[in-house]
Amino acid sequence: MKNYELLTVFKPNLDAEEVDKAVERLGSIVSDLGGKVESTDKTGRKKLAYDIQNFRDGFFVTTVLSLPEEKVAEFKRQLRLSDNILRTMFLSLAKTANV
Repeated sequence: MKNYELLTVFKPNLDAEEVDKAVERLGSIVSDLGGKVESTDKTGRKKLAYDIQNFRDGFFVTTVLSLPEEKVAEFKRQLRLSDNILRTMFLSLAKTANV
């Protein structure tokens, strides 16, 4: 399994409880696909650089997860299906070199 970092921007009209439920749902999707959530950092509400779907700000959540490589496409598809997500950025974490 490879490690990945997911930055998710949720719609600002959600309250804190709804954002928590959406983050839990992401965690359940990862576990259903055979992965594991390593850590979750809820950065909070921030102003966006430009409007996305007529929203000027969003609720930012960063998640570090491990997922089998063959399940990444399905996970990205599940992210696109969510109505509460404005944007995502899915990155592969590289192992750091010992210098």
